[in-house]
Amino acid sequence: MIPTVRRALAGSAILALAAAFPAAAQQDGGDAGSLTSGKLAPLYGKPVYSPYADRQFPTRPFFGDTHLHTAYSMDAGAAGARLSPADAYRFASGEQITSSTGQPVKLSRPLDFLVVADHSDNMGFFPKLLAGDPAMLADPTGRKWYNLIKSGKGMEAALDIINTFSAGQFPPKLLSMPGTRSYASAWQTTIKAAEDANDPGTFTAFIGYEWTSNTGGNNLHRNVIYRDGGDLARQVEPMVTLKPYGSDDPRALWKWLEAYEAKTGGDVLAIAHNGNLSNGRMFPWVESFTGKPIDAAYAEGRARWEPLYEATQTKGDGETHPFLSPNDEFADFESWDKGNLNLTEAKTDAMLEFEYVRSALKNGLKFAPELGTNPYKFGLIGSTDAHTGLPAVAEENFFGKVSSMEPNPDRTKRPFMQHGDLKIMEWEVGAAGYAAVWATENTRAAIFDAMERRETYATTGSRMVVRFFGGWDFVPADAESRLPADAGYTRGVPMGGDLAPGPEGRAPSFLVAALRDPIGANLDRIQIVKGWLDSTGETHETVHDVAWSDADSRQPGADGKLPPVGSTVDVAAATWTNTIGEPELITVWTDPDFDPAQPAFYYVRVLEIPTPRWTAHDAKFYGLTLGPEVRTTIQERAYTSPIWYTPG
Repeated sequence: MIPTVRRALAGSAILALAAAFPAAAQQDGGDAGSLTSGKLAPLYGKPVYSPYADRQFPTRPFFGDTHLHTAYSMDAGAAGARLSPADAYRFASGEQITSSTGQPVKLSRPLDFLVVADHSDNMGFFPKLLAGDPAMLADPTGRKWYNLIKSGKGMEAALDIINTFSAGQFPPKLLSMPGTRSYASAWQTTIKAAEDANDPGTFTAFIGYEWTSNTGGNNLHRNVIYRDGGDLARQVEPMVTLKPYGSDDPRALWKWLEAYEAKTGGDVLAIAHNGNLSNGRMFPWVESFTGKPIDAAYAEGRARWEPLYEATQTKGDGETHPFLSPNDEFADFESWDKGNLNLTEAKTDAMLEFEYVRSALKNGLKFAPELGTNPYKFGLIGSTDAHTGLPAVAEENFFGKVSSMEPNPDRTKRPFMQHGDLKIMEWEVGAAGYAAVWATENTRAAIFDAMERRETYATTGSRMVVRFFGGWDFVPADAESRLPADAGYTRGVPMGGDLAPGPEGRAPSFLVAALRDPIGANLDRIQIVKGWLDSTGETHETVHDVAWSDADSRQPGADGKLPPVGSTVDVAAATWTNTIGEPELITVWTDPDFDPAQPAFYYVRVLEIPTPRWTAHDAKFYGLTLGPEVRTTIQERAYTSPIWYTPG
């Protein structure tokens, strides 16, 4: 198929396509109503000239980070972070600040929203330790950590703090947990920072925290995000993992979320992340806490409270893995697959199926008929998980995972983490990512509601615009319209939605478009990833190239694979040119292998042309010679939330 490709249209069609109404289910053959020029508008009772009048739907994506740590997280503080939640919000909203290592830093463009998600366990512990609280220094362990930090060995202190806490050996006198004065003070400071920074219509500062289940070093972390303001959030202190104050079982977190809403009338959700470091526990068939297969209650709880999954961040990309997707040439991207979070348990191939987005989505199709609910029916976002107070993850502006990794000439040479023979180098840390949310306005309520309906996508740091609709009667002309969003909404559902049953004998079609980041790289291709369940209960996947640059001369080979786009990267100069690729791609694609009896999902992956990785920028800036193992180029990408099809 020759894809429909737009060239040099300045993004007008894509921004129009961006205006997709948040529909929960498709209205097959529905009337466009006031969404299309020339239809009757309810306020006037007659045709109106402006095609934009009375629109009630998103017209742009908002870019943000739902996962940022400051000095109020004990590991971040020990590793050198000195920025407060208030500092983080100032930086994210566009202000230039001084980093924890004394360097001036500013974003290329402000973010639209931010969640400071400091660890709920021991929140506020580190500021007291750093200040030399006498009670903390009276404890031998507290004194040891204090001395390490003051002698410049903060990362060593951070790892020891994390491992001591995970092992349940944290000295009781050093704890700052719910019910204590120090904890209440830290939580109030976190809330106040978000309330002071929140500027509806301009910048959204969410209240939130990270619940950090890490039993045995196996990552089951969740970020908790509030739709609410401080009047509700301060009524209940956060959930922690340390017993007897809390629990490390996700079911217990879901009960906490439910209890919070019942008490306050508020609205919260949770976002899991880094399944790649869970060693097979993030998307289980058998729960690690019970040793039994997940049941209907687990499926219902997870589907209710976790509408999104963080698919990419600094600690590795989580879309898929080459072992799971051997026919996908783009599967091995920023992979962290050596072990669990603290490298105390090596990775095995058998674990991978229960760690990655694509395999979880496939297993969700398999589990749904047995459990009555699909536990893994989630949308996708990216975020940073930076422990610096700085959501700075552009390749040329990467301020590291932790403050000890802020720009310096040694960060491409040092181990980031090591346990026995397992080691992750600092150069393996990725500069990623961001959450893109299609919301009606830049407010807590609108962005949160879009998250709940999964109208979101993940990026690895780029701010490309991506739109995705599924329906039953899209036609190629819909990709030529100057207002394609009208077709997208009136005859389909957006990313995160469900296809209604279609007409007999018809396959679903998809209207998909992407626009490059205005200060970033051109686009290589748009792909639609399909997963499905066959009649024997086996799952399958396939990746379709549906639109690509240079389509007149660049065609799939005999193996069905599209030739690489090429590269203009000058590694030594840490630059590239947009002389290849396209600024905009848009097409309509119909599934050629659709079987109405098979449950399926579809999501979009958009790839940019190659660009210099942050390591290349470091090499140029510091005059470094990098080893051959160090990756110096990258193809940034985006992943949309899926659209699901269920027979009947």
